[in-house]
Amino acid sequence: MDDHPYLARLDESKEFYTEERCHILEMLHNQSDGTFSIARARVEPGVVTAWHRLKDTEEYYYILSGEGIMEINEESEMKVQAGDIVTIPAGASQRISNPDLEKDLLFLAICSPPFHDKAYEGLE
Repeated sequence: MDDHPYLARLDESKEFYTEERCHILEMLHNQSDGTFSIARARVEPGVVTAWHRLKDTEEYYYILSGEGIMEINEESEMKVQAGDIVTIPAGASQRISNPDLEKDLLFLAICSPPFHDKAYEGLE
């Protein structure tokens, strides 16, 4: 009953830490049509992620919990909180910070087309 082709369950043990300074848990990546991927990102208290961009990939952040400061193209800084959706154009430089010193910042990172390592470009 638990094993069903239309159901995916998160396995917290598969979360991994990235050079971007955040934790990633891939949720949905093997799309048969190749239109998007979803990952949960977790930024620890007081952490600012590394400047980076995704080539040829548009990204959307859906903030699940916590508050953060999102920066896009080093010119646009905005406060974000649970329920907010941030659109990051393909090729835009970006980073997010978690100014809270006690709680993690959690968000979904939705990429279109699906995220792949070749699209990632570190800028630091």
